Amino acid sequence: MQNSIENLQKRINYRFVLPKLLKTALTHRSVKGAENNERLEFLGDAALDLIVGEYLYARFSTCGEGYLTKLRAALVNEETLAKIALFLKLDSALFLSASETRNQGREKPSILADAYEALIGAIYLDGGLDAARRCALSAQEALFKEIDPARLLSDYKTRLQELTQARFGVVPEYRVAAESGPAHKKEFEIALSVGGADIALGRGGSKKAAEQEAAKTALIALETNGE
Repeated sequence: MQNSIENLQKRINYRFVLPKLLKTALTHRSVKGAENNERLEFLGDAALDLIVGEYLYARFSTCGEGYLTKLRAALVNEETLAKIALFLKLDSALFLSASETRNQGREKPSILADAYEALIGAIYLDGGLDAARRCALSAQEALFKEIDPARLLSDYKTRLQELTQARFGVVPEYRVAAESGPAHKKEFEIALSVGGADIALGRGGSKKAAEQEAAKTALIALETNGE
């Protein structure tokens, strides 16, 4: 584990003055008798909002407040932060209980995203806002070579609803068609219907993800066929 922490500091190009802060940032609440990362997560969440907001304000100088807010939300949501955590290999450096480890805790997006926020909070306390900014933006820019607003803001469910309302005067309906896998790693299959007819299926690790996948499939079919 010590090697994992040492390698992590090399990957983020930051060495802690107070190593205890880094260990706390990587400690999940499932570890009894140890200081966990929930408070640092709170701080890192606020720091990331500022850092990413500042970045977008400078990068997209002609965009309005509402658009920038949506972009920031897309860059600091659980899915995106979990991807950054995996990119930095935080999963291998986490301190989890034995039971959480058995339950695939190192793969859970919520745990990964929380740990990344805690890491940024720890860097902020250890080295200040400039250090936190350098680490956060370095990881973001390495993983997302270009910030593509169209991709980040793609909400297939909203786009599909707008299309079906305009074309058919109805809204899509979603239902769970099947569930599989153990409780800690469920897989959902969502059936999407328009006007009572099933037109697409979507699969994902959450109902929300499966619904988005079904909406994406339906959008492609409807836009391609022009029906």
